[in-house]
Amino acid sequence: MDRINSKLYLQNCYIMAENERLRKKAELLNQENQQLLSELKHRLSQAGPSNNNNNNNNNGGGKNNSIPDLNLTNCSSSKNASSKSKKK
Repeated sequence: MDRINSKLYLQNCYIMAENERLRKKAELLNQENQQLLSELKHRLSQAGPSNNNNNNNNNGGGKNNSIPDLNLTNCSSSKNASSKSKKK
């Protein structure tokens, strides 16, 4: 019984370390996405409304060119999938 507990404890430690590593990576990616989104919004605002009208005419005129909010995406399902794939 102690051997099984030790094995489970080590697996749990590995999973927690991997989770922390992935959390840090996700935080860095989120920061990068925020910077890129900010840069994109800045470039679009500098383009001016006359440039947007030309783009709408070239794209069929009726399309909405709004920028999606990347913070609204749900990443919990991908975290669960990655932790399930590591179980043996």
